[in-house]
Amino acid sequence: MARRSKAETSIRAVVADKREAILRAAIKVFASKGYFNSKVADIAGEAGIADGTVYLYFKSKDEILHSIFDRAMADFIAEGKRELAEITDPAEKLKRIAELHLERLGADRDLAIVFQVELRGSTKFMQEFSAAGFGEYLEIIRGTIADGQKSGDFRTDIKAITAAKLYYGALDEMVTNWILSKRTYPLAPMAVEVLKVFFGGMRDK
Repeated sequence: MARRSKAETSIRAVVADKREAILRAAIKVFASKGYFNSKVADIAGEAGIADGTVYLYFKSKDEILHSIFDRAMADFIAEGKRELAEITDPAEKLKRIAELHLERLGADRDLAIVFQVELRGSTKFMQEFSAAGFGEYLEIIRGTIADGQKSGDFRTDIKAITAAKLYYGALDEMVTNWILSKRTYPLAPMAVEVLKVFFGGMRDK
């Protein structure tokens, strides 16, 4: 039994490594060529494997794109929950959410392009992804804002879900501007600018 367990562990590791290699290759290909202009053969070539090998792990190019999104969101949400569990102040939680959002995408430009451009290439994809990990992410932001309203830290005349969408939208726009900009600048510090507007508004007190 011990030998079989080790063998199974080894097989799982190989499968995980191969899947990871394919997903990383797909992110690079989608970012450079665009999802709709890319072929499975392009992904296989980038990963250094035969075309048929890709189909051992993914049924289609669509499934690869779904897997990129699902894995990235799962990792981000898991990391966010771990860090937010250590923070009690709602404002500090929102600050950390912004930092994590921009830090993660700012560290991987190809992934940022796939998220900001390629995932939005069709209404079908947007509907599917909005119903998946994005909904859970938005709920984390909404829940944090609702907690701040209950504690008296945030104003209560604004719907928490509306504020959450505005907050996510601001972060989202920072990433889009960053990948489209001809200037080179770090993305993570833009969290400070988003927080200034979100918490302070535009009025000069």
